[in-house]
Amino acid sequence: MQPTYIPWMGYFDLIRSSDKFVFLDDVKLEKSSWHVRNRIRGAHGEIMLSQVVATPEGRMSSRINTTEFKPGNPWRRKHLKAIAMSYAKTPYYKAYYSELEHYILNGSHNLAEFNIGLIKLLMNLLKIDTPTIRMSELGDIPGAKDVRLRNLCLHLGANVYLSPAGARDYIEQEIPGGEIAKAGVEVRYQHFEHPVYQQAYQPFISHLGVIDALFNLGQENTLAALKEGGK
Repeated sequence: MQPTYIPWMGYFDLIRSSDKFVFLDDVKLEKSSWHVRNRIRGAHGEIMLSQVVATPEGRMSSRINTTEFKPGNPWRRKHLKAIAMSYAKTPYYKAYYSELEHYILNGSHNLAEFNIGLIKLLMNLLKIDTPTIRMSELGDIPGAKDVRLRNLCLHLGANVYLSPAGARDYIEQEIPGGEIAKAGVEVRYQHFEHPVYQQAYQPFISHLGVIDALFNLGQENTLAALKEGGK
């Protein structure tokens, strides 16, 4: 999966359900995508938090692992202010905010390194210990779409590939399981049903960044909700 900003609960269910998780960090940056933004729950509805990146070579030439944040832009402090205002009254705000604050203020200026580091921090808070690998550190894995995923599986010696449901269209564009299955690797699709839980404000909004669940539920209940949604 591409290393997105404050991913939603389903992203962490995919990590939790895997023996190895690969960050697809060497692909093209989609500037107006989850690569650089995500949502939290404020008093008056959802709030979109967007990182500010520099693309001197143009968006079409930028990759996640070579993209840097725009120097001098105060997005980090703005995001922390929004998070504090939104979650200060939640049951687990004091348990998690200071660690999150420290990371956001001091994390890397590189987009991939920052997002991967934040995901690993959230994994640690959730007590998810799945080993992770960066695609950019594996050398040249050739191909595109399901061909590249097939080559990745073969490189790592995988016999099962667990895919987000949204990738089915390009994996199975030609045949069931695509090139991955043709190589003898079983393809399974994640089926995650987003749980409903008590938020600080009503009505409930789903598919927010996972910190919404952490602040409202704490580690044990968030992990239990992940497991329940992933059944």
